Amino acid sequence: MTWNRKHLLDLQSLSADEIVHLLDTAREFKAVGERSIKKVPALRGKTVVNLFVEPSTRTRISFELAALRLSADVINFSAEASSLKKGETLKDTARNLEALNADIIILRHGASGAPHFLARFLGAHVLNAGDGAHEHPTQGLLDVFTIREKKGRVEGLNVTILGDILYSRVARSNIWALTKLGAKVTLCGPPTLVPKTFESFAPNVRVIWNVEEALRDADVINLLRIQHERQRASMFPSTGEYAALFGLNPARMARVKPDAWIMHPGPINRGVEIASSIADGPQSVILEQVTHGLAVRMAALYLVNGGSSLQVAA
Repeated sequence: MTWNRKHLLDLQSLSADEIVHLLDTAREFKAVGERSIKKVPALRGKTVVNLFVEPSTRTRISFELAALRLSADVINFSAEASSLKKGETLKDTARNLEALNADIIILRHGASGAPHFLARFLGAHVLNAGDGAHEHPTQGLLDVFTIREKKGRVEGLNVTILGDILYSRVARSNIWALTKLGAKVTLCGPPTLVPKTFESFAPNVRVIWNVEEALRDADVINLLRIQHERQRASMFPSTGEYAALFGLNPARMARVKPDAWIMHPGPINRGVEIASSIADGPQSVILEQVTHGLAVRMAALYLVNGGSSLQVAA
């Protein structure tokens, strides 16, 4: 198929074919990353701006390296050292960046819908690197890419997402991508963080609050940290109680399927949602997710700029 989207704003609006096309393109870029010379000239002469208004480690560095591997010029924008601190609006900031001939703007922002807002008036391509509790498209894509690489398929798999679902943009992007590709999704966590309304989010989504049941038949377990920065009040008594009731510890891990893969988008709160022995254990693919994120973000940058997957290896 041909990619026809100018921006990558969310996974809710993408079709299953579009998601698969992006994943297939990412596989080609994964192969590029395994070569001795890891750069391709796909974005030579283009300027990519990382406009991050919220903190980030993996996503920002991954997007920066992805753009560099595609031979783009990269500008990293620090909100703390910018005129945003002087009262300049996001719109004015973005328009000034475009006036400096930015071709692609990658935005992370605390407000849901901020990338969609910029896409309405910018001529530059906009990629969503996480907007509030709304979506984190490239994280959802790299998670599904990892599942497909490790399991060989997505359709028919039982995927459990365990943790703070209510405030998680990662959870929402995973739900959209997984269900569009035919997986069955179980959401689990404290009732205050996993309301039953998520069952109407997409087909093949169920909400349960019993962690042992959620883990029992899972082919993949994706653990999410508690989004304290988005919560206006405490949603459970303590992190100790959360760890006791919902954390993936060795006792619970012993009842997990031996071929199940353990995932986490990071940052990890060790000893809360996951024990260190499991995060660093043989069933963990957490660092592989990070590696795959580079290939997925290369594919996203390449496709929104008008690239064809047939040209990747050139």
